[in-house]
Amino acid sequence: MIKVIIERRIMPGLEEEYEQAARETMRVCLGARGFIGGESLVELGHTDRRLMITKWSNVRAWNEWHHSEARTTAMQRILPLLTEDETIRLYEASH
Repeated sequence: MIKVIIERRIMPGLEEEYEQAARETMRVCLGARGFIGGESLVELGHTDRRLMITKWSNVRAWNEWHHSEARTTAMQRILPLLTEDETIRLYEASH
């Protein structure tokens, strides 16, 4: 299992629109092969900063989702709401 950490910064005033787009993306993600679960967090004191933590069965499953048409379509709603490119990091349990 891996965890994917995605950091995003949202344009001021567009937080609610972002939340709607992010919820829809998570709904689409539920049908992705290898998706285990996820959560969205807001940084305390910084409503423009979001952290997505998703769990995947393996790197291949994440890569399939990351490059899928479904994610591309979902991101078309999210990207215009961001002030900068999202940051994505992949983690696995240490052995």
